[in-house]
This record gives sequence, structure tokens and C-alpha cells, in this order.
Amino acid sequence: MKNRMYIIAGSMVVLMMAVTACNKNTYSAQRAKEDKLIADFIQRQNINIIYEVPEDSAWGEKDYLKVPGYDDLYYHQVSAGDTSYTVKTGNKVLVRYMRYTLNEIADTARYMTTAEQAHPTEFAYLTDYTNAPIGWHVAVGLMKHSGAACKIICPSKQGFDIEKNAVIPYGYDMQIQIPRF
Repeated sequence: MKNRMYIIAGSMVVLMMAVTACNKNTYSAQRAKEDKLIADFIQRQNINIIYEVPEDSAWGEKDYLKVPGYDDLYYHQVSAGDTSYTVKTGNKVLVRYMRYTLNEIADTARYMTTAEQAHPTEFAYLTDYTNAPIGWHVAVGLMKHSGAACKIICPSKQGFDIEKNAVIPYGYDMQIQIPRF
């Protein structure tokens, strides 16, 4: 009887290991799917990947900077804003944005926009990561100036916590304001 119990217990362990090994929803599988979604979006949109910020801010319409040090974070400058004032650590930043998914079926599907909200999203640059994900802080650092606008492709690792857990990449169209006090 004791031997049968060991055999049954051993069989259950082997079965659980087999099920776990066959699970295609592992984090690495989800990251691979996310990488493919981002690559497919870049291809569908005919985005030109660049590796340095263009001199004199001459961004081509489809030029996206592959941000050094951040896997699959891409940045496109839309407008430079007020170059007389540069963001500093701790500055309050107000963001209006549209967030969209990078779907396999459609090029984009609108997901959320602050245009429908009474107030923009607010956070402190490089000190508040609860209201703004890492990708936003990086984008604000590249925009630098109040009134600047950009587009980013943001993988889950640089997104909000819920995006990290769900491994969902998003695109953002953002415009920032930096109030002067």
C-alpha cells in the first residue's frame, strides 16, 4: 500500500511538471509576444528607427529614437515646446495623453485619453513613479521643455504596474506642461 502511495505521489509530481513545462503563458513567452507586437507595429507604421537624437531637432515624420538603456522604448519628438524653460528633477509635470494598444489586428485601437478628463495627469519628474511610469519620465527627459509633445512606444517593463503584470505594450501621444512658480 505504501509503495502505491509513492507511485501515485510521484506520478502527480511528474504530471504537474509536464503541465508546467507545456504552459505557453510563461513570462518569457508573454515577453516574446510583446516584442513581436512592437516589431509588427513598427513595420505596419513604416517607422524609421534611429539611434541618436537628430541634430538641430530635425525629426523626420516617421523617425523614432530607440532609447538607449531601455529595451523596446521608442521616442518620437513632435514639437519642442518652450525652449526657455527646461524640466528639472522634482518639477511638477502635467500630461495630456492618448494611450492606444499595439494590436495584431488593427494598427491601433484607442484605449484611453485625458482629453475627456477635466484635469491632466500630474506627477513630479523623476521622483513620483505612482502617477507616471518609467517610460513617461524618460520621455519627459527627452522632451525637456514645457509645451513639448512626443509619441512613444512603451513596452510593459517601462509602463504602469498593471501593464508590467499583464505584459501589454502601449503607444502614447503625449504633451506636457511644466508650471512655473
